[in-house]
Amino acid sequence: MQASPGQPLDSYCQPLPLGLDRLFGAMNALGTLWILTLMVLINLDVAGRNLFGAPVRGVTEMVSLSIVGIVFLQLADTLRTGRFTRADVLLDRLKRTAPGWSDALQALFHLVGLGLMVVILLASWQPLAEAVRIREYVGAIGDFQLPVWPVRLITLLGLLATALCFALLALMDVRRLLARRRCA
Repeated sequence: MQASPGQPLDSYCQPLPLGLDRLFGAMNALGTLWILTLMVLINLDVAGRNLFGAPVRGVTEMVSLSIVGIVFLQLADTLRTGRFTRADVLLDRLKRTAPGWSDALQALFHLVGLGLMVVILLASWQPLAEAVRIREYVGAIGDFQLPVWPVRLITLLGLLATALCFALLALMDVRRLLARRRCA
């Protein structure tokens, strides 16, 4: 069964309902701006250390927390655009020779990803609540302190967005598979 003309080979880079593709893209852009901000801070810290003997306080703590936040901000858009790391050798061949099987395999991949995101999401609520309850922070009292809960919240939002993206991609895969079967 060959791919029918005009029908996408997969669900990536397709518009999502409710403009979620734009939301995921905005989250990705926010993560990119965060990276640029960190680059400026790191350069200011290096210049401050070398030129004035005075580093920018808290840069190490901000970078360590930021990496997690950035990853989860950009995760859904990375998935939506098909840039998740995976081996595509089998899928690429199936897209050309047996697109129905490719759709089924991709739906399975997306459903497993959805399950994984839900498990991680459920496991992440308690650490967020605990971070808020005990006022968890990184840094040293009297020097620099940064609360942890905002990054934990960003992580939860990124997980939720990625889970939603996995669910929508699986649905698109199944719809494409059913459409191919109706045409066959």
